[in-house]
Amino acid sequence: MSTPTTQIDLTPPQSNEKRKLPPFSKKNTTIASTIALLAWTVAVFDYGLFGTLLPAMQEDFGWTETEAYAINTWIAVGTAIVCFGIGPVIDRLGRRKGMMVTVGGTAAVSGITALIPTGIPFLSNGLMVLVRSFGGLGFSEQAVNATYMNEVYQVTEDEKKRKRPGFYYSFIQGGWPLGFLLASALALAFLPSLGWRALYLMATIPAFIIVWVISKKLKETPQFELHHKLTELEKQGNTEQAHALAKSYGVEHSSTAPLKRIWEPHLRRNTIVFSLAWILNFFGITIFSVLGSSVLKNAKGVELSDAFWMLIVINLLAYFGYVFHGWLGDKVGRKKTIIAGWIISGIAFAVMLSPIATSPFMIILTYGTGLFFLVGPYAAIQYFMAECYPVSCRATGTAFIGAMSQPGTIIGGAIFTAIAAGSGTGPAALWVGALGTLISGLLMFAAKPPVEALLEDHPHDV
Repeated sequence: MSTPTTQIDLTPPQSNEKRKLPPFSKKNTTIASTIALLAWTVAVFDYGLFGTLLPAMQEDFGWTETEAYAINTWIAVGTAIVCFGIGPVIDRLGRRKGMMVTVGGTAAVSGITALIPTGIPFLSNGLMVLVRSFGGLGFSEQAVNATYMNEVYQVTEDEKKRKRPGFYYSFIQGGWPLGFLLASALALAFLPSLGWRALYLMATIPAFIIVWVISKKLKETPQFELHHKLTELEKQGNTEQAHALAKSYGVEHSSTAPLKRIWEPHLRRNTIVFSLAWILNFFGITIFSVLGSSVLKNAKGVELSDAFWMLIVINLLAYFGYVFHGWLGDKVGRKKTIIAGWIISGIAFAVMLSPIATSPFMIILTYGTGLFFLVGPYAAIQYFMAECYPVSCRATGTAFIGAMSQPGTIIGGAIFTAIAAGSGTGPAALWVGALGTLISGLLMFAAKPPVEALLEDHPHDV
């Protein structure tokens, strides 16, 4: 299968020759943006199905409420392992092939999930944990998108997207609530008549189609093509030629392993701060986004069918949260946007879980506000993280930090399960989800701006 290229000039340069990376045309930028949105939406559709269908699957598999939460936690352990490994693979394979791996993996996981048998507790539960762990491939698709689109918007001929990258990227990252909205809407329409297995089978079809489209239409970024050539020259022992080619493009080349690079002194602080923030923020994501139907049913007494309707409305509101935070990040800075959003979210969820929110209107208003400011800042933080790492370790950095969501899911899920078993879902959601979200916002005060992170030691780093 041939790879569409950007026709970067990789010939040995003349002495002191100056080159520019080839631009991405408006057409190819639009194609890339559209495919990235569809790929992320489909990946989230599969990822969100488990949380959305958990109450129905719980009944089918004979799990208690606590057992269902525990299985979700064990799945997060396996997901973390997959997520940690995917970043270096993307930095070696490329952004285009990385997207094919993550979306293709999503399709396979969806299809196999539908085939897991019930009635054999140990085997059924073990298979569920094993198969759903590979859902980490789909979850890592956002790291590919952040890496890929950051590089595309740097060299695009589309002036609007080059000047306001955060705003345009927000439409892509908004695939998270769209994926959950799709999961909730199809569950509402088909769960009663077709069952949960049919919904997983539905998720496989668009994923396979998108993999095919990626193989035919998506072009690799010139930044990665240059990085790949420089790495090849290094492996062949042509170190001087590699540095000469890098110099002609005004960049510096590093052959250090990507996973090691993200812990170098000028990058280490952000790696630590982002990781801790993601861990704590995913206390909230796990409870209010992934397990939303369970929280509404068990904490607020909402019927499951009504919970699906509420989640459709809530996730629709959340999509505009991405657009808002992407726009705001370009205006006032991504760091400030993330901090404000997560603090407001923690407060909104606390109000939702209090006795104040009893009517459907108040539940939707407070839950919707919480989710708006919980997931919306991910449009800012994904792009913010990609800006903080050089090309040679950009996918590794974003994927590694994204993988920290799974320790967040594991730790938050374990604490949530323990508190829910003793005090109920409501108090557990408050002290784990709402409080974790609030603290994650406060942690982001310690993040280093991208310019400092990249230019401190490596002024032009690829």
